[in-house]
Amino acid sequence: MSQVNRKRTDKASNRWAIITVTAVVISMAFVVNLKVTSLKEKDRQYTERLESLKKEVQLQEDRAEELSEYRVYVQTKQYIEKVAKEKLGLVNPDEILLKPKKK
Repeated sequence: MSQVNRKRTDKASNRWAIITVTAVVISMAFVVNLKVTSLKEKDRQYTERLESLKKEVQLQEDRAEELSEYRVYVQTKQYIEKVAKEKLGLVNPDEILLKPKKK
């Protein structure tokens, strides 16, 4: 009879071991699944951020090009004359200045 009881306790121990191992494996699968989901979300956020930064870099490069062109324009005679007329009220010697009559 002791062999029968021993077999029953061995089977019960094996059953509990299998249940425990199965629970651990399911728990690990759940945790891994959560981590994968979290990493995919971070990857999506980083991809969006990368695209945003690439657009910002392109905008700044375009702006730098415009500023470079403006710097060249500012050094031209045409720009100097324009500023002298608008801000300083100067005119060329061969220009006639017409002022409206005051009423």
